[in-house]
Amino acid sequence: MKFGVHAGPQNLTMDELKRLWQTADERGFDWVSVWDHFYANPLQDREDPCFEGVAAMSGLAALTRNVQVGCLVFCGLFRNPGVLAKAAVTIDHLSNGRANIGIGAGWLEEEFREFGYGFPPLGKRLDQLEEVLAIIRSLWDDEVTNFKGEYYDLTDAVCAPKPINAKLWVGGRGKKRTPELAAKYADGFNLPYASPELVADRLETMRAFCEAAGRDPAQIETSVNLGFYLGAEAKDIPGEFLKGSVSGSSQQAIDQIGRYAELGVQGVNIAFRPPIRWDAFEQYIEEVMQAFK
Repeated sequence: MKFGVHAGPQNLTMDELKRLWQTADERGFDWVSVWDHFYANPLQDREDPCFEGVAAMSGLAALTRNVQVGCLVFCGLFRNPGVLAKAAVTIDHLSNGRANIGIGAGWLEEEFREFGYGFPPLGKRLDQLEEVLAIIRSLWDDEVTNFKGEYYDLTDAVCAPKPINAKLWVGGRGKKRTPELAAKYADGFNLPYASPELVADRLETMRAFCEAAGRDPAQIETSVNLGFYLGAEAKDIPGEFLKGSVSGSSQQAIDQIGRYAELGVQGVNIAFRPPIRWDAFEQYIEEVMQAFK
């Protein structure tokens, strides 16, 4: 099992974020990622501080040496896919090949509308996401990219340099289309705040799509993001994270993570909502992670 930290660049000072990233880098974690929002979420106050995702991930890459660095996930509709592909390559070279770029369809309606993106229906967002994934895959893998779709049109586009070792992830909990896109384009598939039962279903669907396409499902790395509530009781956990979180005692957390391991999940990323409880984080490192190491 690989252990990660997932820390949205929101409601924290940059000094707090840097401390968290560097602690994870120095204490045996395998992964650190940010997320991509214009507003802190859950959205309670638009004045809550929230840093931009590409810039935050670049800082994460520069400040660490050991962990894989990622974003789970960039909203595929917020940036031209060629620009995002080039930014990812830059971060990959900055980190000496540690970059992992997750892409999703987005969901927070207020940030879409208020930053000028409209809010297309989910089916349209997924159609656009597929074009984004196809373009990034081609720019990274092919000498020249020509692409004409409903949303994007690239002619003789060249991505130079190529990535050192960047990985493309698909993230989301969608029942069919998301696992299908992961099977078709991704190096990794991430499920956020999902119960073991939901994870089992989505992984089975993803593997079926892989087999239909003649692709080995083992080529796709899998991970889950879990809310971090070590020491908390169920009544103290927000409802949206209740079934997909690390909570209770260290032994209960070990048992919870073990359920995902039994499903074949390869990585567990604990996701922080401020304030960071540093004592619980230390307990997790010393007691929970060590049980698997």
